[in-house]
Order: sequence, then structure tokens, then C-alpha cells
Amino acid sequence: MAQTKTKTKEKSLVIVESPAKSKTIKKILGNDFQIEASYGHIRNLPAKDSATENLGFDVNNNFEPKFEIIPGKQQVVKKLNDLAKKVDKIYLASDPDREGEAIAWHVRQVLKVPDEKICRIVFNEITPKAVKYSVENPRKIDMDMVQAQQTRQILDKLVGFKLSPVLWKQIGNRNLSAGRVQSVALRMICEREDEIEAFIPQEYWSIHANLDKDGKIFEAELSKIKNKAVEKTIKNKEEAQKIVDYLTNPQSQFEVAKVTKKTTKRKPTAPFITSTMQRAASSKLGFGVSKTMQVAQKLYEGIEIDGSPVGLITYMRTDSVRVSDDAQNMAHDFILEHYGEKYYPESPNIYAKGKQNVQDAHEAIRPSYPDRTPESIKQYLDNDQYKLYKLIWDKFMSSQMSAAEIANKTIEIQSGDYTLKAGTSKIIFDGFLTLYNDADEEEAKANEAKIPDLEKGDKVLCRKVTPKQHFTQPPPRYNEASLVKALEEYGIGRPSTYATIITVIQTRKYVEKKEKALHPTLLGRTVSKQLVAQFKDIMDYKFTAGMEEKLDKIADKQAIWVKVLQDFYTPFMAEVNSVMKTAQRVTIETKINCPNCGKPMVLRSSKTGSQFLGCSGYPDCKTTMSINVMQEMEANDSETPNAQEDVCEEKCEKCGSDMVFKLGPYGKYMECTNTDCKHRKPYRKSTGVTCPKCGKGTIVERKSKRGTVFYGCNEYPECDFVLWNEPTGEKCPDCGSLLVRKVLKKGTVITCSSIKCHYKRELEPEAAQEE
Repeated sequence: MAQTKTKTKEKSLVIVESPAKSKTIKKILGNDFQIEASYGHIRNLPAKDSATENLGFDVNNNFEPKFEIIPGKQQVVKKLNDLAKKVDKIYLASDPDREGEAIAWHVRQVLKVPDEKICRIVFNEITPKAVKYSVENPRKIDMDMVQAQQTRQILDKLVGFKLSPVLWKQIGNRNLSAGRVQSVALRMICEREDEIEAFIPQEYWSIHANLDKDGKIFEAELSKIKNKAVEKTIKNKEEAQKIVDYLTNPQSQFEVAKVTKKTTKRKPTAPFITSTMQRAASSKLGFGVSKTMQVAQKLYEGIEIDGSPVGLITYMRTDSVRVSDDAQNMAHDFILEHYGEKYYPESPNIYAKGKQNVQDAHEAIRPSYPDRTPESIKQYLDNDQYKLYKLIWDKFMSSQMSAAEIANKTIEIQSGDYTLKAGTSKIIFDGFLTLYNDADEEEAKANEAKIPDLEKGDKVLCRKVTPKQHFTQPPPRYNEASLVKALEEYGIGRPSTYATIITVIQTRKYVEKKEKALHPTLLGRTVSKQLVAQFKDIMDYKFTAGMEEKLDKIADKQAIWVKVLQDFYTPFMAEVNSVMKTAQRVTIETKINCPNCGKPMVLRSSKTGSQFLGCSGYPDCKTTMSINVMQEMEANDSETPNAQEDVCEEKCEKCGSDMVFKLGPYGKYMECTNTDCKHRKPYRKSTGVTCPKCGKGTIVERKSKRGTVFYGCNEYPECDFVLWNEPTGEKCPDCGSLLVRKVLKKGTVITCSSIKCHYKRELEPEAAQEE
């Protein structure tokens, strides 16, 4: 009797970047697939390579790179090879962008198995349908995408390795670095600071009138004089007063000259791409760019829900606004079921028009399962994950909804030569606004001001006229989100690089974040000034954007990577060599004078790269002080630190003697006046507010290791009470927790420190003026 052969099941290995992602995919593919992580990149250009002047690629041999396994990754490579030999099929499942394609290629290069065993799979979301479809439809590694990423890597290393020594020679700090994109971003921030410093405020006045129609008071603003717009043309109090005198004259008449009523449709905007998600998370959630990407990464790779990992959003590094047909259909069904037919448009909203960028990573950022509402999975998410998921879900679902209908009404009231204008907007049908509104809450409320029913020819009475003085404002400093927007508008960087750019310029101490705004440091401004003066092309916005376009063309088979590098290398090196021949040491002089000899203090760097102030009279004068002293003095508009010892209120905790303030290399500190004691302790600026947790300590200003200011009890470590915002000393009328000052884009507000309480009020006008 013949024996029947049983078919052996094929064993497969799927290689991804991260362990978190592997858990989610394992659940989808089951036990026939073994999922292993490469833990990111496994090969890189060598840090040291004498044959290529430490570049890691041979400029004389078509920029041939010499990749090596990253130190510490040898065991990962060994494990992947051991597993690869035991399976029938290997799927390289790194992320669906250039970086992911390069990781897949590098993994393939270290696997000692035949080509026919290896294939590439990509998916934009970690869902059963997307993952299984990719396994059923594998492809080869896209070498054009790999070469685009490799070209970027070579360009970045070339610029960094050749420009940085120029800074070392001129500024004398070997911890400095220049970068192809980071230096251009720094230039943006420095030039904005130059604009702010050069800005001269111009005075102007606006005129506001409280008008009365049958006892209903409404406000109108002067908009025209003799039919000419008056915006910022009333230059001083005298001009304003002339207008006020006329409008308040009992003989002056006020008549409705024009009533305009118009209904407009406001359409929803596209679902998020990387940059718009980063901006929205910044303005609505207060998240930094890096934090947004870290939280989004976790949502994409998978969150444990009912004991199993679930990928909740699509891939978060993308500049495509395309939405898949499946997602559109799911949104359609959800909207009809939960909101009704009126909330879904006659035809689906399509946002992707024309050719998308080759880096698009296929789709916009959206929930992988639109029917998983934020509230339905809130219990499985931490606070940050919930906030970002809700933002993404609301934005996507609103993008698929009907337009809102807005009734706009504008009234023009004439009094002699003067035209006053009042306007209001009212939502007739909320449409997509029921879920998401791009506008600020304050702006939306301001547009809902009520105006009585008026017709042309109606007379109104003037009850009050208020002239308001204003001054033109300088352009605002960039914050992380607005810098991403500027980079995007210039075509500089890509979704995968924005967060890194912003992190690097802060890590290098070129830029400091103060109350969310990016301030260039003295070192950063000096570095940018030197680079802009000496390397005009590299630091040029259009040139940098042009290189990004060339990288796109390489990935799209429209340019040859070696040719792009050759065209860049020759003029670049000629410029570098010319500068290095003439480079002179630069002294970074501050506006601060030495408290001991009166000479200017200069910015210096220690061997470890930390910065401090040293007297320019060195070695005759060896005075040094913390760079923090410079920042304090600039805030106080002072040029010389107070050399006298100020007695502080605090007594020495060791012997009870008076303590005095002193300045040292690390900033302000307190020292006991008792010569036998000489106890020292760092100065902590006190808020004067008693700690609510221990009741005996005082809340003082402190700094984290990264330099972020926070507030904590001075009895630490016995008491670990902390706040991220400055306490006012008042208690919340709703819950009794401490109130804090919170700096927002629209100004400072007073809010409750408890995350469970939503109490908030505007800052009093007098206090706001002081700030």
C-alpha cells in the first residue's frame, strides 16, 4: 500500500526594525511566521577609516561607501543569520520609506542566504488586511530608494566632516558641528532674531464704539475715513482724540449705511501629514516635535488592547494626504451611523491631487481602525497616547465630513466722514466642525458676537467711544512647530528628518527653548554668522531645497546618485579649501564686563565642550563665571555683575549665621559668612509659595538635566512635589489645588495645576502688562 506524502508547512522569517512592531505582526501572521527585529540600522559608514579620511566612502571611486556593522549589533546579525538558514522564506518588513528601504537593503547584505529566499514587503498600517496583503504580494528591494537614502547619508557626512573643522579652527571648540540641513535651520532662527532686534515699533490707534439699537448694545470699530481704510493709519493720540471728539459730539448722527449678509461654506482640511500633525500637537496639546513622533511611533507599532497588540494609526512619517478606499468606506459607514446623512458629503472628499512626492509613504496619517473611537480605547492608552490618538482620529474623521455652513453679517454705520464696522459669524450647520476646528477657541468665540437686527437707514445711538493705543509687533520667534512649517515651505528636510534637525540644534547649544520659543544662543549666532559669510551655497535656502529635490529625483529614477554627488563635491571642496587657508580665530565677545578688571567677558568652551564666560584679560585676569550669569544680566539689562556680596534672607542650616550670594563658574550660590563654617549651597529662586504636600518646604525654581525649568519643594529629596509651571500662591476655587501661570501662544493664563480640573482664567490686565 502506497504511502501518501504530507506537505511540509513552509517556515518564514519576517524581519522588522523594532520589537514592539514584531509583537503586533506576530499576532496577525500566527505561528508559521517567526518575527525578529533588527533594532534599527545594523550597518553604517565607519567612524574611522584612514583610507577615506574617516569619511567612510571613496570620493575617488564614485563615492563607493564602505559600510560596517554598527558596534554592538554583531549579535543581532548572528541571530538573524542563524534563523535565516532555518527558514524557507525571509520577508524584510522595515518601514515604507527611504530609511526603511535602506534598512532592508543592509539586512539583506549581511544575510548569508540565496537571493531567491529574500523578498521585501511594505505596509502603511499594521492591520491584518494590510500585512497579509503585503506577504501575498512581495517585491524586490527598491534600489533607487536605497540610493536616494545613501546619497543623503553621504552628503550629510561630507558636509559635517568638512565644515565642522572650519568651526573648530575659528572658534576653538572641537564639540561644534555643522550640518547640511541643521545649519540652514539655525540660520532661519538667527535671522528671525536679527529681525526682532532691528524691529522698531510703530504706534497706531484703533477706535471702538459701543452703539445702541433699542437698548441692545453692540461694538463697532472704525474702518474707514472718507472711504479709505484706516488700518494702522491713526498714528498718535492727537489724531485719535480728534475722531473721538467728533463721534462723541451730541450732534453727530449714526446711520446704518450698508448691511451685507452672506452664507459661506467652510470645507474640512486634509488629514494629517507629518508636519501638520506636529504643528497641531504643538498648538493644541503643547507637545514638542520629538515627543509627538515618539508617541505616534508607539501608536503605529501597537498598543496592548485586551491582551493583544494593535497598531492604531498608519505610518507617521509621510507627506501624502491620500486616503485609501477602504479607510474612506469605513469613515463613510461610521459617519452615517453616528452622525447621519447630512454630515457626509455628496461625494467623498479627495485631497490628493496630481503626482505625490516619492517620499509620500503612501497615505496620510489616520486611525488604522476608524471605528475604534478615542473613548472606546481610552482605558488602554496613557494620557499622551490618548490625546494624540484623539487628535488624529478627530482630524481624519472630520476630513471625511460635510462642509460647515456659516452665516456672515457685516454692518457699516456712517457718521460724517467716518465709517464704523461690526461683523459676526454664526454657524448654521456645524458639519465637520462637530469634531475638529483648526481655528483657536478664542477666535471662534470672538466671531460669535451678537449684533441686533439692523436694516439700511436705521439710526443708532453712540453710548461710548474708546480709543486704544497699539504698537506694531516684531515677527514672533519660531517655536518647534512653526520652524517645521518654515522648513516645509522652503522645501528643506523631509518628514523623517524634522524632529532630528530640531533636536540637534538644541543639543549643540546653538538654540535654547524658552517658554516654547526657540532663542539662538550667542554661540549659535556666531556659528551661523561664520557659516553664512563663508559658505553661501551650503547655507542658501534654495540650494538646500534643490538638493532635496535631487534626492527625490534619484528615488524616482530621474537622476543618477553618483552624478548628483560629483556635481556637489567639486565646487564644495574648492570652497572649503579656500576658507581653511584664510580662517582666523574668532573671539566671541559678550556685552558683559569683568567684575574684577572691567575688560569684556568672552565666551569660552571647556575641554568637555561646556560653555562659560572668561575674562578677555586672561592670563592676567582669570575671572570666570557661568553662562547663566550672562542670561540673567541680559534680562536685567546690566553690563557688569554685582561684585558685592548681597546678604540673603536665608540663614545657614549648619550654624545659623547669615548667608551671602556669590557668583561662581556654575552660577549663583549661597555661602555662610562664618569663616569657621563656610557652608555652601546652590541658589534656588523662591516662589514664596508653601509646598502643599509637606507643608514645611517652599516651592523653588529648579532645572532638569536638559535645562528645562520646573518648580519643586526645597525639602527635596524628603519631599518630591513638583510643578511644570510657576505657582501663583492662590488655590483653585473649584478643587483647592495650586493655581499656576501657564504661557500660551495667545498670552499667559492662570490655570489649575491638577490635570483632573479644568479651571482657567485670563490674567488680570495689570499683571499681564507687567509680564
